[in-house]
Amino acid sequence: MTTRTAPRKPADDQPFDFNLDAVAAEAELRPFRVHWGGRRFEMQHLEALDIWELMEAAEKGEAGAMVGAFREALGDQWEDFRKIKLPQYKLKALFTAYREHCGLEPGESEASGS
Repeated sequence: MTTRTAPRKPADDQPFDFNLDAVAAEAELRPFRVHWGGRRFEMQHLEALDIWELMEAAEKGEAGAMVGAFREALGDQWEDFRKIKLPQYKLKALFTAYREHCGLEPGESEASGS
């Protein structure tokens, strides 16, 4: 019986097919600033958010995806933002303005990369 060994992993100094570390955003990923509940909040640009967190949130449907995007975009500010009652009509307006700021067309997924 022969013993199988795992294939050797190439060293980091070996050639590769694609250098993801070298990829830069095509547009300036300027934060989105919003005034709500008497204070200022700053949201990271949609394209700067962790895609893994967004994909998990999207599994909960459209509303889950929206909340997940806000949670990621607001980061440490999420808990304070969440404490303020938010009517649905304001949430829709906020999400529309945020998407426009990030350069997404209506109906375009934030995971699509525009």
